[in-house]
Amino acid sequence: MSEDVKIPDKLFYRINEVAAITGLKPYVLRYWETEFPMLSPEKDENEQRRYRKSDIELILQIKKLLYEEGYTIAGARKRLKQLRSASAGENELANEAAAAEAGAPHANPSPSTPEGKRVGSMDPARVREINAALADLRSDLAELYRILGQ
Repeated sequence: MSEDVKIPDKLFYRINEVAAITGLKPYVLRYWETEFPMLSPEKDENEQRRYRKSDIELILQIKKLLYEEGYTIAGARKRLKQLRSASAGENELANEAAAAEAGAPHANPSPSTPEGKRVGSMDPARVREINAALADLRSDLAELYRILGQ
């Protein structure tokens, strides 16, 4: 995402404000709403779009994928799904690691043998390391697909 973009600190933003912040035209923002299902700003009682800061961050991420990294809309949509699933996986692992440190039982315990003994336990730090490596591999694979035009 563009690090140099300063997003004002407020709860909601109108489409013209978002256009000014992101450097995009309002019609581009409306079009992206049809192409990227995760971009869905609320509407107020007058049917005016109300964007949140997270919407603007997503728009900046989409803009980077399309304009800087050369993704197609379909490719950017797919890449965002990959990034979100990787992020969700990391959050889940972080929650499990925090629970393990606090002595709480795992939300998703390891498979058990018929005798009830746990098998296949891994250190949460090692799991995070493996997931980070997998995310890097996914990113590299997506880049290869993009280069090959698939």
